[in-house]
Amino acid sequence: MKTPLLTITTLSLLFTTTLVIGQNTRFSDPKTVIKDEFWGNLYAQGGQSFFCDTPFTSKGFVLTDGYVYPLADIRGALDCGTSRQCEQDNRYRQIASDLHNMVPVRTRIEVHRRNARYENLGDSVKEGDCGIRESAHFFEPPARVKGDVARTVAYMVDTYGLPWLGASSVSQGWNRMDPPDDGELTRHRRIVEIQGNGNPFVTDPDRMERL
Repeated sequence: MKTPLLTITTLSLLFTTTLVIGQNTRFSDPKTVIKDEFWGNLYAQGGQSFFCDTPFTSKGFVLTDGYVYPLADIRGALDCGTSRQCEQDNRYRQIASDLHNMVPVRTRIEVHRRNARYENLGDSVKEGDCGIRESAHFFEPPARVKGDVARTVAYMVDTYGLPWLGASSVSQGWNRMDPPDDGELTRHRRIVEIQGNGNPFVTDPDRMERL
């Protein structure tokens, strides 16, 4: 008796997903990863800037490699010292090389965002460039990437044991309101191909509710 095609496909997808869940174990040299894998591979043909959704064909001078979970917070969580000291720490190098946490960001926005905490600021704070809201040390991304931010933060928390950046309930709410779209899923597949592991919160957003 033939096994239904749907069953075969489902089992195959489940098996594949099981294989790629886990930490980044392929890369541990952040500078090389940024140059060769992030800009030189993942975004070799250009793309869209993360927060502003602005098309680009190459990095240029207005874009930089941003980190959804900032490197300063990773250094603080690992307590590995200064930037230079942490660069000698194998654990830090592994986490800082994870492509799931890297996004192309306009340089000016990244400078403002680096030390901020994610939060719902509401209508009392006027939207700025690209639908971003900022107040003191808090940062609310535009609605179209709130889920992307939430699932990346959840991945970093769950995979590497890092603390939440702000309340976990904020990330869970953003995950529900902004489920993975085609762009996020396509980017995720490419990173799996390059890095070898996936973000389970992208492939199974309901997993966020169990954190």
